[in-house]
Amino acid sequence: MFVDSHCHLDRLDLTPYDGDLDLALQAARTRGVHRFLAISTSLEGAPNLAEIARRHDDVDISVGLHPLHEVAVEPDSEAIQDCADRYGAVAIGETGLDFHYDSVPRETQHRRFVAHLQAAHELELPVVIHTREARDETLALIRQHIDPKVGGVLHCFTEDLDMAREAVRSGFYISLSGIVTFASADALRDVARQVPLDRLLIETDSPFLAPVPYRGRPNEPQWVVEVAESIARERGITVDEVAMQTRANFYRLFPGSAPDARADNPFG
Repeated sequence: MFVDSHCHLDRLDLTPYDGDLDLALQAARTRGVHRFLAISTSLEGAPNLAEIARRHDDVDISVGLHPLHEVAVEPDSEAIQDCADRYGAVAIGETGLDFHYDSVPRETQHRRFVAHLQAAHELELPVVIHTREARDETLALIRQHIDPKVGGVLHCFTEDLDMAREAVRSGFYISLSGIVTFASADALRDVARQVPLDRLLIETDSPFLAPVPYRGRPNEPQWVVEVAESIARERGITVDEVAMQTRANFYRLFPGSAPDARADNPFG
């Protein structure tokens, strides 16, 4: 059983499924994908994600504000906590720092990231982190604010092995996406080989970053299988081993996704 640990189910291109999300999820289930973490990029999107999770027992959600999402009023830690509580989130994020673009000032991103890390600490929920061209700042804030007992994940990881190792030492997981299948991603395949298997997750980040051989098409949750296959090739192990270990890692990091936890969640 595979887990897509990071997908944007409210943003999928459903054209191949006549606009029906249920059919897209069923296509993934047919390939052995039986858990989906639907990631929030804005607090306003949380109600829609919660409704998707309510209709699907194998979907959980996060609550957060993407570092590049522009808002009129910045949410403080309490607002993020309230939203996560209201909609039954199992994680905070995605949040983080993205210095590749200038759409949101770096100072604003920094304050926003800290508010999310504080919310994660207060709620004892793991944090889903997006980081791009902000290696040192991201690691510094993780060291300062993260409770290692709760931890989090650097999603769609694109940095080098040294950063991955530093994040793991801080209690984090490393999540690999379809980028690991790209011909230009030799450094990322080195990460796939050398990060301890019990610290790896797999994701699609759909509808973005479709893996080879689907590159250039809108990504889908079912193609997390190709990510697992790439990691298996690099490590010289079976796809089943990758699926089994990354699934176990997912439930260890996101205990709110466990079936017994979902039974107590009115939105799950």
